[in-house]
Amino acid sequence: MYFKETKGFPKDFLWGSASAAYQVEGGWDADGKGVSNWDQFVRIPGKTFKATTGDKAVDHYHRYKEDVKLMAEMGLKTYRFSIAWTRIYPNGNGEVNEKGLEFYDNLINELLKYGIEPMVTVYHWDMPQALEDQYHGWESRKIVDDYVNYATTLFKRYGDRVKYWITMNEQNIFTGHGWLEGMHPPGKVDDMKTFYQVNHHANIAHAKSVIALKELYPEAKVGASFAYSPSYAYDRKPENAMAKADYDDLQNYYWMDAYAYGRYPRAAIQYLKSLGCAPVFEEGDEALMKKAASLIDFMGVNYYQTCVVEFNDINGVGSDHTMNNTGKKGTAKVQGVPGLYKKPQNEFLPTTDWDWTIDPMGIRMCCREITSRYDLPIVISENGLGAFDKLEDGQIHDPYRIDYLKRHIEELKKACDDGCRVLAYCTWSYTDLLSWLNGYQKRYGFVYVDREEDENSGTLNRYKKDSYYWYKKVIETNGEEL
Repeated sequence: MYFKETKGFPKDFLWGSASAAYQVEGGWDADGKGVSNWDQFVRIPGKTFKATTGDKAVDHYHRYKEDVKLMAEMGLKTYRFSIAWTRIYPNGNGEVNEKGLEFYDNLINELLKYGIEPMVTVYHWDMPQALEDQYHGWESRKIVDDYVNYATTLFKRYGDRVKYWITMNEQNIFTGHGWLEGMHPPGKVDDMKTFYQVNHHANIAHAKSVIALKELYPEAKVGASFAYSPSYAYDRKPENAMAKADYDDLQNYYWMDAYAYGRYPRAAIQYLKSLGCAPVFEEGDEALMKKAASLIDFMGVNYYQTCVVEFNDINGVGSDHTMNNTGKKGTAKVQGVPGLYKKPQNEFLPTTDWDWTIDPMGIRMCCREITSRYDLPIVISENGLGAFDKLEDGQIHDPYRIDYLKRHIEELKKACDDGCRVLAYCTWSYTDLLSWLNGYQKRYGFVYVDREEDENSGTLNRYKKDSYYWYKKVIETNGEEL
């Protein structure tokens, strides 16, 4: 929609940035921390770029005060970070680790000292390996009680200081890559039946945790963060429009409907039943999901790219279970689901070196669709550009990142004019970090960290990029000076 004048961002808008424990903390076995599924998975040959691990990461565990001070100098309003389950419960259940609880006490207090709102992600993919060993983790219904116990421990310990909570980060990604693509723990391929049951267990864990939080702190704000890729039909052919509808039900609404409505899309469930892959409900599950849906306060959105959807016949392209993790542009392959859809490249949009489509308008599309379908406030919990940054004479010039963020913020401002209730915008990421499968060469941060793929290389010194100073001005002017 077109508006003659913009209202701009709300006065209390939370300009932020984000990270995940495994990607920044390091200290993988420090102070009683247990082993996570990622600590083990990265040691499987060929799973990560140049066998990179998060053992040291960017050493945020020991340098959090330095990092928070940099955030304060920038004027950051909120910092979204995750808590490592294995620091709190080294074995996933059983005895709690006080040293782990103390670390996050210290981090939260340091943020509050500078007036930075802590936004806590309960689960950002690093499950205790002990639970995988005990009962295969998310594949077992037992995970629900252990997850809720862990989450409730966090609520009780930090709820007096933490207002914003995110239960799950990108549930669609960690389950899809874990049980369909083989690229995340536990590394399984095309196990559709388990994939949908795993997601149901995660949804029940989310639901019970939301209910537990609201019983303890009714005024707390809670939601889940979904990796949202809005879709465009390839052209005007009806079969491509229907392919888009199939894609949306199975790849987008399947999760967001569960969070916001407490149910799965009817067409998606009918399709899964035809394959024998529909999740098994226990008595009371439907009521739990609906109750949690009535209590959530926002939809979290991790937005990076849109996709194009085209009809794919039953003998069409499937998934080859690969992705571009080298940064060699043009090496990603078209993926699809035979009989439903495939995702060709969008020739009208540029891409990153990792073949991710750059589509600033897509972030506005996310907000519009969520507002229209769910009428929920929105937290942009991730948005950013991974790129090859170079440190030269103590400086990092990253005009490409400034341009990327500028154009996305412009579209986000238009979403606010459209009536979307956007509460926060968190860039990914604050410092450079381990990019899961892509190593340390793919840099996202405002702050450059001197380290390479070799675990022992680099000083880990922090350097402010040009984008650091740019975002500082954006925050100072509440998004008016871009």
